[in-house]
Amino acid sequence: MMELNVLNIKGEETGKTVTLDDAVFGIEPNDHAIYLDVKQYMANKRQGTHKSKERNEIAGSTRKLIRQKGSGGARRGDIKSPVLVGGGRVFGPQPRDYGFKLNKKVKALARKSALSYKAKDNSIFVVEDFTFEAPRTKDFIALLKGLKMENRKMLLVLPENNNTVFLSARNLEKANVTIISELNTYKVMDANSLVFTESSLGIIEKKLNA
Repeated sequence: MMELNVLNIKGEETGKTVTLDDAVFGIEPNDHAIYLDVKQYMANKRQGTHKSKERNEIAGSTRKLIRQKGSGGARRGDIKSPVLVGGGRVFGPQPRDYGFKLNKKVKALARKSALSYKAKDNSIFVVEDFTFEAPRTKDFIALLKGLKMENRKMLLVLPENNNTVFLSARNLEKANVTIISELNTYKVMDANSLVFTESSLGIIEKKLNA
C-alpha cells in the first residue's frame, strides 16, 4: 500500500494523506496490454483519407499507343497504363478506417499497468480539489512552480470539466489537463508526472475496480 501526502496548489503538505489502491496502482504491469491500448489510440486518431488514382480515374485517351508485341518493351494499352509515368497506380492506398476492437478488460488492464508504472516511479501526486477564479496562465504556472514541475511534462487529472483550469494551462507546452472520462493509457505513459485531485483519485479507483 502506497501512502501519499495531499498537497495544496502551492505544493505544501496539508496534513492529509491518501492511500493508493494496490488493485489499481500496485499491479504487475502488463506491457503487451499497454502496447495494444496505445496502438488502438493512435490508430483511431488516423484520418485514413489517403488516396491515389487508379487506372479508371485518370483522365486521358483510351487509344492504344503501340502495338502489342515486337517493341521489346512491356505491353501496354492506353496512356493511363500503370507502366507509364502519369498513369494510374496499381493497388494504391484507398480511404480506410484503421480502428480495431479491443476488449474492455484489456483496456482496463492497460490503464492499471500504466498507473502502476507511474506509482513505482514515484511520479504520482495528489492535490486538494481547487479551481481558479478566472482563466489565467500565470496561476497555472504558479501551481507548477509550487509542485516543482516547471520543466517536466505533467498531466493534471480533474473529476469533470473545468474551463478556468483548462484554459489556464492551454498555452503551456508541457502542461496538460484532462478529465477522468478522457484519461487513457497513452496520456498516462506520455506524462512525466501525474497529478490527481483528491476527488478524481477516488473516481478512477472506483471506475477501474468496477
